Amino acid sequence: MRRVAFVTQKGGAGKSTLAACLAVAARAAGERVFLIDLDPLQSLCGWGWRRDCDDIPVVAAPPSKLEKVLEELAARGITLAIIDSPGGDGAAVDAAIRAAHICLVPARPNAFDLVAGEKTLKKIKERGRDYAFVLNQCPTSRQNARIEEGMATLQALGVLMNPLVATRVDYQEAARRGLGVGEVNANGAAAEEMRALWASVRKRLGKKPRKMAA
Repeated sequence: MRRVAFVTQKGGAGKSTLAACLAVAARAAGERVFLIDLDPLQSLCGWGWRRDCDDIPVVAAPPSKLEKVLEELAARGITLAIIDSPGGDGAAVDAAIRAAHICLVPARPNAFDLVAGEKTLKKIKERGRDYAFVLNQCPTSRQNARIEEGMATLQALGVLMNPLVATRVDYQEAARRGLGVGEVNANGAAAEEMRALWASVRKRLGKKPRKMAA
């Protein structure tokens, strides 16, 4: 079972929305997906409660129980676990990083998120985990100085995952209705972004998870 964690010290970067939409894209591509919410605010659980079907279960878990939950999911034949962590620098973030095969670090194209990304990256590197940045909530016009600055900063820090994720109404609607953007508008630009993001993540994960240091 592959494990993806969304982590960043800055709140409001869109972790929960990205986690839910990526889960729907992965499910559509044939994965058996389970979402784990480590955030006390339980935004991801709220998304799950609003969802009309149980094809992508969501469970809230304390950091101390995460590894046990993951072991149980693997035994049940789940192929992909997506972990959503809170903003900040606490036990939940540590647990998510420790458990992940790859950490996705969302960052909006502003100085505060980019600095927070650097701090999160330091923690990820200390654990020896694979990682990639996701530039999120970008203006739809790519000819933008903030976008160029954000891309340059994140590329300098490490891997910038393709594609860039724009600010689109479909993401807001998906969060409100307990859906993925591919379910809100299958032919829309947001749906295409999530399909492309899952393809990039799947490629990075490879066919089999590699062994991880503790």
